[in-house]
Amino acid sequence: MHTKTLAQLSDLLHSKQVSATELAQHFLDRIAVSDLNAFLHVDPALTLKQAAAADALLASGKATALTGIPIAHKDIFVTRDLRSTAGSHMLENYVSPFDATVVEKLAQAGMVTLGKLNCDEFAMGSANENSFFGAVKNPWDKTAVPGGSSGGSAAAIAARLTPATTGTDTGGSIRQPAAFCGVTGIKPTYGSVSRYGMIAFASSLDQGGPIAQTAEDCGMLLNAMVGFDEKDSTSVERKAEDFNRDLNKSLQGLRIGVPKEFFSKGLAADVEQSVRAALAEYVKLGATLVDISLPKTELSIPVYYVIAPAEASSNLSRFDGVRYGHRAADYKDLNDMYRQSRTEGFGDEVKRRILVGAYVLSHGYYDAYYLQAQKIRRLIAQDFAAAFEKCDVIMGPVAPTVAWDLGAQSDDPVANYLADIFTLSTSLAGLPGMSIPCGFGQGEKNSKRPVGLQLIGNYFDEARLLNVAHQYQQVTDWHQRSPV
Repeated sequence: MHTKTLAQLSDLLHSKQVSATELAQHFLDRIAVSDLNAFLHVDPALTLKQAAAADALLASGKATALTGIPIAHKDIFVTRDLRSTAGSHMLENYVSPFDATVVEKLAQAGMVTLGKLNCDEFAMGSANENSFFGAVKNPWDKTAVPGGSSGGSAAAIAARLTPATTGTDTGGSIRQPAAFCGVTGIKPTYGSVSRYGMIAFASSLDQGGPIAQTAEDCGMLLNAMVGFDEKDSTSVERKAEDFNRDLNKSLQGLRIGVPKEFFSKGLAADVEQSVRAALAEYVKLGATLVDISLPKTELSIPVYYVIAPAEASSNLSRFDGVRYGHRAADYKDLNDMYRQSRTEGFGDEVKRRILVGAYVLSHGYYDAYYLQAQKIRRLIAQDFAAAFEKCDVIMGPVAPTVAWDLGAQSDDPVANYLADIFTLSTSLAGLPGMSIPCGFGQGEKNSKRPVGLQLIGNYFDEARLLNVAHQYQQVTDWHQRSPV
């Protein structure tokens, strides 16, 4: 059962070949013996209760395509019945009084929650090593990172611990772990998926999305996740659409933009080889490759690491030990309580970004750093607009290398930041982007580590992206390969 896609599981559930309860128990059993540290919170009784309700819906004939299918949520989405920690000591024992809109929508579709997934603390990281609860291991090679910050989400899919997960992408945190773990993930257009109940990191960048085995699976999940939410001021109001409506459309005449900046000297040879082979496969499918330029690509790193920390410093100011979250046991006065609670509650990377953010927003530096970064952000978006006049979709690598070893960059945060070079600009522009498996590179001791192909679309062009990804997955088997 654990090797099947969402579409296959849906068919089995609706044809009564398997029950939601049996399916949930199967995955709970797999989670119980896993050593990847992907799950932070599991409540079998709650899961089986939801599964029984799904079985009742299936029996009544009122089920949706997703009814009875298990899912696990990145622990950045708050949940009423499970702890919501954001991977932080600050929220180690926090239980929300409400569900995030994403969680609520998927529950309304009849999905069954398996638990909450490990992530970098407050979604800050590229390796999932910043979690207070320990690093997640990559199921392809347990000495490697799974990518971050949605590393638990991607690792759980790769290890077949769940057929579907939610993730969040601020600067690449769905696409990069999906690439490192050899699974499929999509970050939709900013504003498409509600951020209500998603613990905020950088409000103008954070966007929820699905991770699964295939593009078709991601489309099924987006159908339930996307929609206007009056509780989210950044939510976009658009007509409902079927994101899988174009899955069988021919790619004849598709123009694929290949940015020269994505194939610079920093790109590892094994990653480039896999990406070039994928592009050649698209040519066989009828597409045409078009050389394009995204000249501000290198500037996306300094721009992102000014804007994101600035927003983080503001968003995380609410965690002061007064209303909720960790409070220090010993302190002298109110200011000392703030200081001690935040010192004890936050990890090193979170503190680093709060300090950077507070600095760039401070008097005398706002114009020099934050305002300039926002101006360049607009120029980055304009580069994409110019590129989409020449092409329909943009393709390239997700990351410069395959997954690195656990601990290899833990003392070098800048090296982690540089790993986001190909994903940050998409997030800064608010565009949809996805990662699909396209091969393997070499890790330490000749271990196989997955390579992801990045697909970037124009605003609200998710259906085309999913079609382009699906067509590739019909003629290749990278997405079917599993480490288990």
